[in-house]
Amino acid sequence: MIEEGSIRRISHSLSPDGPQRALIVASFVSRVGNGLFNTAAVLYFTLVVHLPAAQVGVGLTIAGLTGLLAGIPAGNLADRFGPRTVWLTSLALQAATMAAFVFIHSWATFTLIATLDRLAAAASGAAGGALIARAGGERPAAFRAKLRTFVNLGVVLGTVGAAFAIAVDTRSAYTALILANAASFAGAGLIALIGVPDYRPLPRPAEHRSWSVLTDRPYVSFVALYGAMGLQYQTVSLLLPIWLSAHTDAPRWTVAAVYAVNSGVCVLLQSRIGSRVETPRQGGRAFRVAGLLFLVSCPLMALTADVPAWVAPGLAVLAVCVHSLGEVWESSAGFALGFGLAPDHAQGQYQGFLGIGFDAGQALSPVILTTAVLGLGHAGWLLLGVFFAALGAAGPPVAAWGERTRRTDIGRHSCESSAGHSV
Repeated sequence: MIEEGSIRRISHSLSPDGPQRALIVASFVSRVGNGLFNTAAVLYFTLVVHLPAAQVGVGLTIAGLTGLLAGIPAGNLADRFGPRTVWLTSLALQAATMAAFVFIHSWATFTLIATLDRLAAAASGAAGGALIARAGGERPAAFRAKLRTFVNLGVVLGTVGAAFAIAVDTRSAYTALILANAASFAGAGLIALIGVPDYRPLPRPAEHRSWSVLTDRPYVSFVALYGAMGLQYQTVSLLLPIWLSAHTDAPRWTVAAVYAVNSGVCVLLQSRIGSRVETPRQGGRAFRVAGLLFLVSCPLMALTADVPAWVAPGLAVLAVCVHSLGEVWESSAGFALGFGLAPDHAQGQYQGFLGIGFDAGQALSPVILTTAVLGLGHAGWLLLGVFFAALGAAGPPVAAWGERTRRTDIGRHSCESSAGHSV
């Protein structure tokens, strides 16, 4: 049978420094493009293509839900044929679908292209996760945390660039953003083709199945927790801006300020904290810390409606600082548990399933946050904080459960291997 140590040695057959740098640069380039496009996408579809906002929302929902279907199959392809091949293919598809947005004229074509784009993005996430696991060597979670620092920086830079196109507000300006995003995917693929090795698939045990992750109860439980905790991302990007605009007297620039603070905290602290959260056990504890920080930040956000207008911006920034610190701990926990509980030979499949859980949570977030939380007002914010804290409290026992089952599996495989040799 396959020994865990031998798998780790296979992943270390090449020095990780070069591949890691290439992945960082490739990811940075693609996320600059994402920042350019995502900031102005809705404006392009509604003001330039002249699609009703409701149709855009329906189309994006269809695309998002359909994209969930690609996660596990793409991950299995990455495990079977190598993660770089699948990742490069998905980047090429994203470049093509993004460029095709320039030519849309109807809701049907918009929905079709958006769906193809989401399928390619889901495949990219699954294969990219497996590629990170291979390039990260014995510390994939620490490498992923470092990578996320540059990813966040890339999004910030892209967002700043998009602001100029929005100010110009012409079809040509928006078209330039779309084509720049398409070029960023192509550029990322070229960088990975040159700088990232074509890692060969790892040997798989006889009991491996294409849907093994669905029978891994500890991992499924972790994915459920991670997807639910993902509501915290849209707490800052969606819920808080609505709250500040509708329930406080804070000046409008407060929304921009909280976005900037959120990005800044994540860029500055992600690598530093992430390097300290590597094992599943550390990931479980980090998940608990994140939940407690969200328990503090959510009531602080609610209190912005109860203070004078000149105090509200400062209180909002303080709340977002606490929340962003929780985000860093939460994402670090996700990396440690997501990689640490996944078998090396099936990282693609497991990362694909993790992406499904996260994306499903993001798809449900707007409905939950804008109805349940906003509908209850201050009580809704408090319940949201308690919800996050409860999820965080479940982190350590789920991590311990996962580690315990992994040790049992390794022991069982070792016994089977010894019995086979003795015959």
